[in-house]
Amino acid sequence: MLAPSSVPTSASVFAPRTTIDADGTVVGYASLFGEVDQARDMVMRGAFAATLATRSIRRIPMLFQHDPSEPIGIWLELREDHRGLFARGRLIPEVARGRELLSLLRAGAVDGLSIGFRTSKARIDPKTRIRRLLAVELWEISIVTFPLLAGARVQAVKQVTSTAKLSQARTRAERAWKTIRRPPRAG
Repeated sequence: MLAPSSVPTSASVFAPRTTIDADGTVVGYASLFGEVDQARDMVMRGAFAATLATRSIRRIPMLFQHDPSEPIGIWLELREDHRGLFARGRLIPEVARGRELLSLLRAGAVDGLSIGFRTSKARIDPKTRIRRLLAVELWEISIVTFPLLAGARVQAVKQVTSTAKLSQARTRAERAWKTIRRPPRAG
């Protein structure tokens, strides 16, 4: 039996990293256990347990690029599993940056997740100089362009469908705009 080819194809290189369903939900891993990031940190299993047990999920904001002035949604579920810190949240379509980010996620232009935290307990391996994070205080989780941990990615995005009704004035204005933009009929 032949081994699968490890040479990337154009289909695998350009395959979308996200899927889109129905309501603006973002799903992915904000941190992976046992993986070394670009800052030479390695989060260990159980590192988030104290924060998740004591802090309300609403007290852990969803931000864009770690910017506290750019909240973009809410986290609906945060939990540790065998792989890492699983995160499921919802982008808020009424926030302009949330709408923009949904488009960027759909296009695959942005798909990183990154944690903002304070280290509570860590050990540095003297040989490798890798800092093993045993306990952290989770402050926020951001959707970012360049995550420090390559595997921390959004895995799925469900499309936002706005349930807000348009005002009558806006509906009339949009209808009028469509008639203006139509090309003249040949005849």
